[in-house]
Amino acid sequence: MYTRENIEFKTDDIKLRGWFYTPKYQSPAPCIIMTHGFSALKEHYLDQFATRFAEAGMCVLVYDNRNFGESGGNPRLEVDPMAQIHDMKIAITFVQGLSRAVNPKKIGLWGTSFSGGIVLAVAGTDKRVSCVVTQVPFISGHHKFLMSNKPDQWETTRKKYEADRELRLNGHPPTMIPVVTDDPEKSAIMRIPSAYRFFTSVKSWPNKVTLRSVENSGEFEPIAYIEQISPTPILFLVADKDTINTTNLALKAHRLALEPKKLILIKGDHFVPYLEQFDTCVNEACKWYAKFLLDKKIVDEDAKEIANSIKAKL
Repeated sequence: MYTRENIEFKTDDIKLRGWFYTPKYQSPAPCIIMTHGFSALKEHYLDQFATRFAEAGMCVLVYDNRNFGESGGNPRLEVDPMAQIHDMKIAITFVQGLSRAVNPKKIGLWGTSFSGGIVLAVAGTDKRVSCVVTQVPFISGHHKFLMSNKPDQWETTRKKYEADRELRLNGHPPTMIPVVTDDPEKSAIMRIPSAYRFFTSVKSWPNKVTLRSVENSGEFEPIAYIEQISPTPILFLVADKDTINTTNLALKAHRLALEPKKLILIKGDHFVPYLEQFDTCVNEACKWYAKFLLDKKIVDEDAKEIANSIKAKL
């Protein structure tokens, strides 16, 4: 059992808004901090994850990133990874101040897609974090740019960024581009059908971001923080057919990460954690948090099976 309330907290001179979940039978409790990926809102299935975490005995803070959803900030619909890293650190400070509900020494992070990269950066630079779950994570903006653009397009892209900067400097609105499309003939950041279904499942979601969001993302390198995260435990939930945040790069990040760490490979593309593979992803995350936030002894099914097999042979 748990309660959920609307909540807001201030970072810089803007307010971030979201939900706060409190378990009924444990106080103070560990707290998990969650926010969504590139342009997505908290209504994109985060309540389902947060509910399960709260039912497992943890407080949960879920909020919209600055410039999106119910949170403040301008320009609207602009993704700014450095600001998001800063905001998540403020979120840690905020929940640590909720001393009646939250155990300030038991803070977990959960990130998915773009915010999967944000939690890597925060955990690598803020040792208040007790453990991390990163789901289908964004690992390298530079790599993603190279994979998405042919060399003959690089100069064109650079000129678009420069033109946008000039427009904004002269007081014009930022250039906007669509995030998804269901028309293969039209341009968008993501053009696979599962991306379109995922994002448009929330009717209030605006299908656009600033062009600078793409430029900012291309300069964001979560992989640079990987080796700094240890000894904070990190769980990687990686889709084996991810073409948005490529599987091979997530596996590389896992290889570079120091112990303690764990990798769970799930079947499907970038968007299966929210529906088809939801149970696997949320259950593995709950086990990770139970071990490192609730201090429960967890026996992995694989380890249990191996032990039983050895016992049967004796």
